[in-house]
Amino acid sequence: MSVMKRLSLVFKAKANKALDKAEDPREVLDYSYQKQLQMLQQVRRGVADVATSRKRVELQINGLKQQSDKLTQQAQKAIEMNREDLAREALTRKSGLTQQMNDLNTQLATLQGEEEKLTLAQQRLQAKVESFRTKKETIKATYTAAEAQTRINEAISGIGEEMGDVGMAMQRAEDKTLEMQARAGAVDELLASGALDDLTAGPTDDITRQLDALSSTSDVEAELAALKGLSSPQQTQALPGADSSSPVIDVDSTEKKAEQ
Repeated sequence: MSVMKRLSLVFKAKANKALDKAEDPREVLDYSYQKQLQMLQQVRRGVADVATSRKRVELQINGLKQQSDKLTQQAQKAIEMNREDLAREALTRKSGLTQQMNDLNTQLATLQGEEEKLTLAQQRLQAKVESFRTKKETIKATYTAAEAQTRINEAISGIGEEMGDVGMAMQRAEDKTLEMQARAGAVDELLASGALDDLTAGPTDDITRQLDALSSTSDVEAELAALKGLSSPQQTQALPGADSSSPVIDVDSTEKKAEQ
C-alpha cells in the first residue's frame, strides 16, 4: 500500500470516528423528519397546482358549452326567420366550439387522473410521515433515557470523563495539601533549631546578641557547677559532715590544675 493510500485511509478513519462521536441520533431523526415534511409540502403543492389547472379547464369547458348553446338557439331563430345562411354560420361556429370542448375534455380527464394519483401519493406519504414521527419520538425518548442512565452509571462508578477530571482535581488538591503541610512542618523545625531566623521577631543588634551569648554561657557554667556539687563558681562549699577545721578547697586553683 502506497503512502498516499495509507494517509487517505487514516484520514477517513479519523474523520469517520470524529463524525460518529459528534453525531447525535436525535438531531439526525429531526432532520430526516423535516426533510419528509418538506417533501410532503411539495406533494401538496403539486396536488393544488393540478387541481387549479383542472378547475380552469372545467371553467373553460363550461364557457364554451354556454356559447355552443347560445349558437344553437341563434340557429333555431334564423331557421324560423328563413335565414338559412345565418343558421349555417351559427352551426359552423358551434362545430368549432365543439372541437375545442372535446380537446378540453381530453385535458380534463388527464388532469383528473394526475390529481387522483397525486392525492393518493399525498395520503400515503402523509401516513408514512406520521408513522415516522411517532417512531422518531419513541427512539428519541429511548436514547435520552439510555444516555441519562449511562451518565448516572458513569458518575456512580467514577469512570466518566467529567468525573475522572473531578477525581484528578481532588487528587491534585490532596497532593498540594500534603506538600504544604510538609513544607510548613519543615520550616517550623528549622525555626525551632535556629537554622532559620525568624524575620517577624524584629531586628537584633550586636549588644543583644552579646547579652544572649553571655546569658547562655552563664547558664552553662551554673549547670556545670551544679553537677560538681557547687553552688557558685566563685565560692567554696564544705562537704557534708565535715567540721570547721576541715581544709578549704580552692576551686579556682583546682580548675586551673585541671586545665593544665
